[in-house]
Amino acid sequence: MNIQIRKFYYGDIPEETAGGPITNVSSDEKAWPLWEVFIRSKQGLDHKHVGSLHAADASMAIENARDVYTRRQEGVSIWVVESKFIHASDPADAESLYEPAADKIYRHPTFYDLPDAVKHM
Repeated sequence: MNIQIRKFYYGDIPEETAGGPITNVSSDEKAWPLWEVFIRSKQGLDHKHVGSLHAADASMAIENARDVYTRRQEGVSIWVVESKFIHASDPADAESLYEPAADKIYRHPTFYDLPDAVKHM
């Protein structure tokens, strides 16, 4: 499906002669990539995933994330990551992925006897 659009540039006044030539653009070409948004709150030290949005580039994604997810000035830092660059494990593979840690009991703090002199660990 081809859609005829007129290219406008920032600051252009949409008049009959403004904005450049009419071009044919497929609907797939005009889709903006999906970005995942992470916000660090004023009280926290870590960034938390708060949602997703579509934007043309990283700077637009940060501006849109600011407008959408920090309207009440909740955050002090924003991270945006294009969704196609995030790789995740499959939840169905969780047992085989995390199972090897179960046979290494020395990694658990309950394995060690702590002296009474050590109060907080």
